[in-house]
Amino acid sequence: MIRPILKYYDIGVGVKAFSSTRKGGYSHGNYGEFNVNKYCGDDEACITKNRRALCDELDINEERLIMPHQNHGTEIRQIAPDFFNLPNVIQKQILEDVDGVMTNMMDVCVAVSTADCIPVLLYDNEHHACAAVHAGWRGTVARILQRAVAVMKAAYKTNLEHLEVCIGPGISLNAFEVGDEVWQKFAEAGFDMKSISKRYDKWHIDLWECNRMQLIDIGVNPCNIQIANICTYSNTDEFFSARQMSINSGRILTGILLK
Repeated sequence: MIRPILKYYDIGVGVKAFSSTRKGGYSHGNYGEFNVNKYCGDDEACITKNRRALCDELDINEERLIMPHQNHGTEIRQIAPDFFNLPNVIQKQILEDVDGVMTNMMDVCVAVSTADCIPVLLYDNEHHACAAVHAGWRGTVARILQRAVAVMKAAYKTNLEHLEVCIGPGISLNAFEVGDEVWQKFAEAGFDMKSISKRYDKWHIDLWECNRMQLIDIGVNPCNIQIANICTYSNTDEFFSARQMSINSGRILTGILLK
């Protein structure tokens, strides 16, 4: 069996944290080689084989790979033992229009899909709980990361001093050109625009820094926040980019798994 080539992150002992690359899968063309997102137009048979290969690589059962159907919102779902007793149709409903998933269960991989948006992994090393969050520009403006941390606090008693964070591959400041109306939404939301934007021919926004500052603003230690520094737009040989390749292309999967 072909093995997916994953980029792993050092986020804590007893944790697997990763982003998928385009390498080591069964898909073709703009979906090639490795894509497990079933909402972007890829062949279902290829997705199934890629998903199986990923779960073999992570050493988990396929039903324990949790991928929500995202909607650029701020909804966060907790995956608890009862989830796996539900019918598949109910599980699917629970994960509909969800942009963050969290768990404290062992051998359950929570993951989000991106192709220029920013994936963020959170790990509470005190209570051994984790989350995967999809932060597109809309989610970033709505401060989805701050919401995710609040939900982790409520569910797991997460303390900010024990939170480790990885900001995965996404579009960089230099590549993320936006219209004045998008810049205005960030300004109206209270972001420090001098720190997170630059004007070239048009405005450019630094989503990595936007999300990093969200976490620092609520008390996360900056030393506990790592950034992959991989621009998807500039590295389409290895990572998917919807802006470069169109929306009819594969998606990066960024996930975290407690062992």
